[in-house]
Amino acid sequence: MIKNKNIGIIANHTSVIFKENNSYTHLIDSLLSLNFKIKKIFAPEHGFRGSEPNGADIKDEVDIKTGIEIISLHGKNRDYGKIDDNDLSNIDILIFDIQDVGVRFYTHISVLHYAMEASARNSIPLIVLDRPNPNAHYIDGPVLNLKNKSFVGMHEVPIVYGLTIGEYATMINGEGWLGNNYKSELYIIELKNYDRSIVYNLPIKPSPNLPNKKSINLYPSLCLFEGTNVSIGRGTNMQFQIYGSPYLDKNLNTFSFKPFPNSGSKNPKHKGTLCFGKNLKNNENLNEIDLSFIINAFNDSDKKNSFFNNYFIKLVGTENLKNQIINNISQNDIKRSWETKLNKFKLVREKYLIYKN
Repeated sequence: MIKNKNIGIIANHTSVIFKENNSYTHLIDSLLSLNFKIKKIFAPEHGFRGSEPNGADIKDEVDIKTGIEIISLHGKNRDYGKIDDNDLSNIDILIFDIQDVGVRFYTHISVLHYAMEASARNSIPLIVLDRPNPNAHYIDGPVLNLKNKSFVGMHEVPIVYGLTIGEYATMINGEGWLGNNYKSELYIIELKNYDRSIVYNLPIKPSPNLPNKKSINLYPSLCLFEGTNVSIGRGTNMQFQIYGSPYLDKNLNTFSFKPFPNSGSKNPKHKGTLCFGKNLKNNENLNEIDLSFIINAFNDSDKKNSFFNNYFIKLVGTENLKNQIINNISQNDIKRSWETKLNKFKLVREKYLIYKN
């Protein structure tokens, strides 16, 4: 499919081919060694090397090792994630190979959407190299209301959707989510021996603030704090494994930490300020979104009026959750309010499952 073609690759540091001895080569190095013609690399949030902090504006560059132009899809001169048609003028085929974590607000699925849109708009085939989803073992969360659509949530899916990125791509195509009657000429390179019920331990951290298996498991639950005045450990070495703020009752929240700028966060929330909260490093592996963390933090906060910020609704995708927490609705009742739309999504999802187990 890619022989004698000018190739564009949407990739980052996770785009690797593993070997039996646990070593690996980068996809680009492998293709170049086989004399395939890579013309451009398109890099998502965190950059081609996966080292840039969240939200950073990243400049285009030329890869020193290969001389290939790297187009940043997360720079200030473009809409995040979008591929410019001018950058595809000499491209015959696109390859998408990025490790996802199976969570709606993790922006790589938005990059996938825009890659498919560019593929359809320019009649360029798109190959998706599928990868395991470390959060594929459950489906949970409110389904996005499209009036809250943004780069951190583009589709009517719950926070945790239980699909590989290849399956997700087929759903984008099949449900007509590209708009304008677009359909990408899509090819999924399927996984062998994949079982979504087994939690996959990522051998390479997918981004700077998801350093390990525990952080990836807690991410769907703790990322809700990004829309509040509570820190989830950015600026520490325990990102997405702890939470806290200066405003939580320190008698009920006995774990403490101080965030400082580091490679994952240049200006962390509550920088240099003592935060009180919880350490979840030894928390049991979650098979659902746990709302008790944010409910308890809200109840323990002495800054309830400023607990939520404007980002919360965009992140969660619905207005209801904020009001439910403020009105002291129980976790069980909140989850019951998600059921109708979740069940509807599950029927849609079923159509696109490549791996039935």
